[in-house]
Amino acid sequence: MNVRHPAVAATLSEQDMALLRQAIALAEASRERGRHPFGALVADEHGNVIVTAGNNSMPPEGDPTQHAELVAAAAAAKLLSPEALARCTLYTSAEPCCMCSGAIYWCNIGRVVYALSEHKLLGLTGDHPENPTFSLPCREVFVRGQRPVEVIGPLIEDEAAGSHVGFWG
Repeated sequence: MNVRHPAVAATLSEQDMALLRQAIALAEASRERGRHPFGALVADEHGNVIVTAGNNSMPPEGDPTQHAELVAAAAAAKLLSPEALARCTLYTSAEPCCMCSGAIYWCNIGRVVYALSEHKLLGLTGDHPENPTFSLPCREVFVRGQRPVEVIGPLIEDEAAGSHVGFWG
């Protein structure tokens, strides 16, 4: 298999955790702007933040495809070559959905670090009509691709869940 599993914590650094917490802060900021509480950023192999994004998919004026991960991946792809993106990491407050996983793959981002699992997110959102969660882990999307995407997560789920508490109903 070409994707790492959560047990690969040895590949995490303090910088990784700081950037993951920054993605969680972006989720909180998104909520404060009246958007769904998701945040993501792309950083290069040295930890330099290339782009940040919050969620912009909330009705009525939002675009349902504008998840934070997709927005961050697309913005990074406009700035960096595919070769540079392969050395980048997308940090996200929640596990990328299948749409966002596809965007991450097609943008050639080589690594994903996420906080809140899709399973735990579903427990927080329930059947809320604005978040009809897929039960499809990002690893299952990436493993079907022709190039590896390293995945690390879930991590610090309780911290990431904080921005969702009370939001969905």
